[in-house]
Amino acid sequence: MIYETKTVLVLRRDLAGWQAANVAAFLAGGLAGTHPHIVGEPYRDGAGRDYTALIREPVFVLGGTLEELRRTHQRALSRELKPAIYIEAMFTTTNDADNRAAFAAASPDALDFVGVGVHGPRKTIDKIVNGLKFLS
Repeated sequence: MIYETKTVLVLRRDLAGWQAANVAAFLAGGLAGTHPHIVGEPYRDGAGRDYTALIREPVFVLGGTLEELRRTHQRALSRELKPAIYIEAMFTTTNDADNRAAFAAASPDALDFVGVGVHGPRKTIDKIVNGLKFLS
């Protein structure tokens, strides 16, 4: 099935494995919270045990440099999308309130992005992430 929308996470290529996994989880959770239509139905196994729902469509994980993440962020904002964000300073915090404080204290013109997530119409998202490659 091809969805009319697309979800993409762009992670800085120099992250450690645990950092990339952590940032991806935060960004996907933020996008699912903002766009509840991307969450599918709960799962049930053959024994009748219930499991949580998952994001219903593929999530594309791309890699980029800091400059490419800044470009992705600006492209999303220019198309009036609300991106999910994660900046370097958030690695030093231990809770949501401190994450938000770290982000609020950062200069909007020099954000040290480690991850940017976007969800929207497929063609719009393709333009926003044009030129980026899958994270490997």
